[in-house]
Amino acid sequence: MADLQSLKDRFHAWRRRRASRPSPPEGVLLLACGGLGDTILLAHVIDRFYRLARPGEPVTVLLRKDGAKTAFMFPPGADVMAVDFNRLRGDGTYRRQTGDDLYEKNFRLVVSLDYLRHPLLDEYLIAAAAGAETVAMVAKPWRKYAAQLARNRALYDRLFESGDARVDKIARWTAFANWLNGSVDAPPLALADPAVLAPPAGTDEPFVMVQAFSAVKAKQCSPAVFERALAALPSDWQVVFTGAPGEEAANPEFAALLTRPGVRYDDSAFEDLVPKLRAAKMAISVDTAFMHLAIAVGTPTLGLASAAYVGEIVPYAPESTPKNAHFLYHDMPCRGCLGDCTLPFEEGRYPCIARLEADRVEEAVIKIASTLA
Repeated sequence: MADLQSLKDRFHAWRRRRASRPSPPEGVLLLACGGLGDTILLAHVIDRFYRLARPGEPVTVLLRKDGAKTAFMFPPGADVMAVDFNRLRGDGTYRRQTGDDLYEKNFRLVVSLDYLRHPLLDEYLIAAAAGAETVAMVAKPWRKYAAQLARNRALYDRLFESGDARVDKIARWTAFANWLNGSVDAPPLALADPAVLAPPAGTDEPFVMVQAFSAVKAKQCSPAVFERALAALPSDWQVVFTGAPGEEAANPEFAALLTRPGVRYDDSAFEDLVPKLRAAKMAISVDTAFMHLAIAVGTPTLGLASAAYVGEIVPYAPESTPKNAHFLYHDMPCRGCLGDCTLPFEEGRYPCIARLEADRVEEAVIKIASTLA
């Protein structure tokens, strides 16, 4: 099937090259094909890539459809194009039409902002756009797709060597932007400009927002950890659990916490959470997009993370960590595995998550809350 799709892709690339395009090429296409959390982190540095546009030249940011749900965090200056990667993978008509649309736009400059690139999805879009100039970082090694990634290096006019696999994400983007712009800017703090955010919601009572759920259940701390954390909060604080619609029902082990007096569940979309987060006294979250959003909008945030992304995502690099961001993880000899865990689960969780001590979480909550009194 993959070979057949490759043949179809080559045919449509040949067909596109035979079609005329507006001349001269114009516009900058930035591709960022990560998820929700990646989009929030990218928002802190995306304006540095906007600078690649000439005066008056349009900028388009291509995002994965799910990742585009947090594109409201981007500063103004670009149009967002959302691509459904599930359809791109399995719907030949959609794949062809998306490729045709990109080709017809005739971009002067195409820039991949992804270190991790899928050669049959991300790089299909890059090839289809066929910009007058195409640049990227050298792709992260991926054993499964090593041959395709090697062949696809021919797509790029210039490649930037951004370092090894464990480089802080914001720092990596900063170095890439500096290389492209000929600048020496420092990495930014992971804080959004308050001027571009919705104002805090009005509230008559102090409250904490809690994200206990993850799309990867093995990354979730036990209910007992959250029970200890919530017990450490001031007694007059209300508790708002948040997550996707139906997520609370999919996690029945949290029912006892969710049905307590003063506790409610809020399944609002990310954009609608911003004014609530800005009004919250604190946020407590496992390593999800919600955690990155809470930090970005300035909420005092305790992130409960695995050891998997130490050195790349969580904790943030010191130069990008704002004062409202606090992280806890249980250190392991295998830290920095980047999600490729080879150890047996413990109580259905990654070992580094299962071993995160409730005492440390409780102490961190008390310490953060004491600064807010």
